[in-house]
Amino acid sequence: GQNPGDAAPRLRFAPSPTGSLHVGGARTALYNWLVAKKGQLDLPNSEAGFVVRVEDTDLARSTKESEKSVLDDLSWLGLTWDEGPDDETAKY
Repeated sequence: GQNPGDAAPRLRFAPSPTGSLHVGGARTALYNWLVAKKGQLDLPNSEAGFVVRVEDTDLARSTKESEKSVLDDLSWLGLTWDEGPDDETAKY
């Protein structure tokens, strides 16, 4: 089999748009972003990346305003994604 240490890190953050980004979600996004960015530095031209995929499985509480708020908060933190909700060619 393949050694997982040799694979390009492709990490996903999947917030639920039911309110504002909370500190636990921000921490998870930060860790995933850091590992993905390190993978991009270590393995240029690989599939390494930070993917944001909004999980709107709780349709009763999900709102477009909450989705925008979470994405704005991630941007404010400087956590830019390589693939996400504004990317029409997304592979997720």
